[in-house]
Amino acid sequence: MIFVPLLCVSAMAQNSDVTYSFTEASELNIIGKIHDNTPNPYHRVDTARYKGWNKIENIQVRCPAGLAVLFKTNSSTISVQTEYGWKSEFVNMTAISYKGYDLYIKRDGEWLYAASGVARPKKEDKNLVLISNLEEGYKECMLYLPIYCEVRSVKIGVEQGSDIQSLDSPFRHRIGIYGSSFTQGICASRAGMSYPMQLMRSTGLQFLTLGCGGNGKMQPHFAEILCDADVDAFVFDVFSNPTSDIIEERLFPFIEKIRSAHPDVPLIFQQTIYRERRSFDQKYMEKEKTKQELAARLMKEACKKYNNVYFIQTNATDALHSTSVDGSHPNDYGYTLWAESIEKPLLKILKKHGIK
Repeated sequence: MIFVPLLCVSAMAQNSDVTYSFTEASELNIIGKIHDNTPNPYHRVDTARYKGWNKIENIQVRCPAGLAVLFKTNSSTISVQTEYGWKSEFVNMTAISYKGYDLYIKRDGEWLYAASGVARPKKEDKNLVLISNLEEGYKECMLYLPIYCEVRSVKIGVEQGSDIQSLDSPFRHRIGIYGSSFTQGICASRAGMSYPMQLMRSTGLQFLTLGCGGNGKMQPHFAEILCDADVDAFVFDVFSNPTSDIIEERLFPFIEKIRSAHPDVPLIFQQTIYRERRSFDQKYMEKEKTKQELAARLMKEACKKYNNVYFIQTNATDALHSTSVDGSHPNDYGYTLWAESIEKPLLKILKKHGIK
């Protein structure tokens, strides 16, 4: 392990009897980035490098959805102090999800939920104590970053006199996953409950998330980002946002663009999920049904036309269609169902390509 020097001056936090020392998270080990080198280490993409963004796309790829910090500490308490850039407010998401933190600690080889939290409004720059009274000895930690806010600095606080180290990643391979708000994790109660993050913990495979709410539409500039990514495989959620016309127009050119840069990597496309508000809205039902049928028809053709292209089914709902937060986005259980529905077919395809 590499020992990392503690940064910044000591500071008193919510626990008045504890003095904290802080380490910038980027000095530790950040995982989940589809592009490793960005001027801001918490951005997923260098927005100055690619052209064609609209305003919201530019914001979304600067949000650290799907990124996590790996570290090891013998501290009895862990805190976080944030300097935000752009900040969001959502009516269908918890503040812990869109601007807060989600901490997991490993026990007996498994990542277990440990704590989550968010600073109060107008106190976002204050030290937020996530957990105290930890057992003695070193703990292996994974801290998920906010889903839908830009961060300029994330400092992890540990008890003064204790140690913090960068932790090597236990996750294997690099699997890019591009798509919609579903892939970004919108409406998950906290960042670690998006379906890519659940898959990551259950399979041990590293998913590099490029989910962008409303913008998983196979745009040319997103294709360029994916072409430049260093990956072993791609998973796509690209039938959720676009209209049927856009799907028909862009699907094959999108595949051909990615295939030109990655001639051998498997391209795994997911069917869009059943959005629960369609159950009684007949017009919406027909629209969604038509889009799903089109995606299935085009993907049947694509799987024959292109090598190593696959199409898998998804499920994020139960028998009563009661797993949605807002009629479109799943809750935590819905995202669990999604992850479970694709895990076996995904692993089967990846194993075929030597990705285990």
